[in-house]
Amino acid sequence: MDNLTYVLFICMAVPIGLSLFLLEGKVRQTMVFVFIGICCCLFISEINGVILNHFDNNVFYVTTIFTPITEEIIKAIPVLFYAYAISSKRRRLLTISLATGLGFALLENLIILVGDIDSVTIWWALGRGFASSLMHGLCTAAVGFGLSLITQRKKLFISGTFSLLLLAMTVHAIFNCLVQSEYPFLGLLLPVLSYIPIIVIQYRNRKKEKLSQASKTAEKEA
Repeated sequence: MDNLTYVLFICMAVPIGLSLFLLEGKVRQTMVFVFIGICCCLFISEINGVILNHFDNNVFYVTTIFTPITEEIIKAIPVLFYAYAISSKRRRLLTISLATGLGFALLENLIILVGDIDSVTIWWALGRGFASSLMHGLCTAAVGFGLSLITQRKKLFISGTFSLLLLAMTVHAIFNCLVQSEYPFLGLLLPVLSYIPIIVIQYRNRKKEKLSQASKTAEKEA
């Protein structure tokens, strides 16, 4: 890993770290996990670099076989710790896992941008922003969502956690294969199409909660 990677990390980590002293509550917690995601990316970049050198810089082979495994494991570690040591509430797990994945994607995008800046275009930026970033966020969020279901079932701890990691790795590997194939638009559509139903479900759940709260308030006033 070259010094430029550390420069990018410092440029992102310092302002986020400073903001933590001013933020409070759930907002601070979310930003903490964005920060953790950035740290995860810095750590795994070193490992991926070693693997890439070992396989003679065969980018397609490494990014479809190894990086989905290394990246999804390192992103899942803080989520696993939170789920089993702090809270297994579904909404918080979804929030912190998505924040971890997006923080990871932020630094990764910058590293790739600076490393190949001559070939960067607006379309590249849109693809990284809407596809790659979403892929990282959604894969980690899937692990977080699944953990909210299995943390209360001790018998599923090992098999359930392994299955969630395997799911995230598989989706990540499929995405990497598609974006480097003859039909990269399929890879770009994969996370976007997965994100839309999640937004719809979240919107409906929030609407139901508001209606439920309004109904309870009306009953108390009556």
